[in-house]
Amino acid sequence: MKTLLSLILAARPKTLPAGLVAVWAGCLIIWKYQQLVPELGVRLNWSLALYTALSCMCIQIACNFFNDSIDATNHADTDQRQGPRRMTASGAMSARAVKLWGCAFLAAAALLALPLIQAQGWPILAIGIPSMFFAYGYTGGPWPLAYHGLGELFVMLFFGLVAVTGTVFVQIGWQPQYEIVYYSAITMGIICGLLSCLLIEVNNIRDREEDTKTGKRTLAVRWGDSRARGLAMAFLVAPYASLSRAHLLIPGVDWNLCWLATFLVGGVILVKLRTTPANKQMNILLGLASLHMILFLTSLTLG
Repeated sequence: MKTLLSLILAARPKTLPAGLVAVWAGCLIIWKYQQLVPELGVRLNWSLALYTALSCMCIQIACNFFNDSIDATNHADTDQRQGPRRMTASGAMSARAVKLWGCAFLAAAALLALPLIQAQGWPILAIGIPSMFFAYGYTGGPWPLAYHGLGELFVMLFFGLVAVTGTVFVQIGWQPQYEIVYYSAITMGIICGLLSCLLIEVNNIRDREEDTKTGKRTLAVRWGDSRARGLAMAFLVAPYASLSRAHLLIPGVDWNLCWLATFLVGGVILVKLRTTPANKQMNILLGLASLHMILFLTSLTLG
């Protein structure tokens, strides 16, 4: 039971909506076109959607395991840590065990991707192999992205554009008449990427002082607390600005009562980004950012 709890904590449940929401968004686009533009001929394959979601979740969990192990090995997680307890740094699990679990989840992601490869062929490998590589390369390898201020770019690409457009490709492949669907996917990819970037920015603001001491040069470290908070606010507001384009490209997008809850949570986040000190109190803000992401996609789904 203790080992299971350690594994759950190492998987970082609060961050998992980032990958799942992107797959949700891609499937939502297909479903909307299926319902409202039937002449286009797209159909949502629920089985492929499930395999896509599970494979993406395994890649994200693997990334979190590698991050846990590598940050502890590099002494980037210290006893002054303000975020949730890390399994390697706390001694609950060894660095080797955590890294092996990361490899196991990558293997699971590859197995779950086999039906996707069978459905759409080698392009799935072109999407999946870099995604799996950077699950490790985010914090590991000779030039870890997170240590050089490129975490936000990684999240925008792989938890936004790649995940959403990749999900759409799994569902319908490519034909010229589907071009409008891919325009919708790019728009939704940007929105999901921005919402995911909010998660990582809140995390980096909280850890900025510790990262400064340990040499982890995130954008929050490079830019300072005030600018990093401004960037986080931009990540929150920009998806709403993108909605005007989403209305044009995604059929059936409309206002509904769920948006009120989304706006309310978003407003609370904006206030807390200005007032919450960069310590353990920001863990609540991280949970709110995850909730906001789910509410945002729920509002689009119900529209």
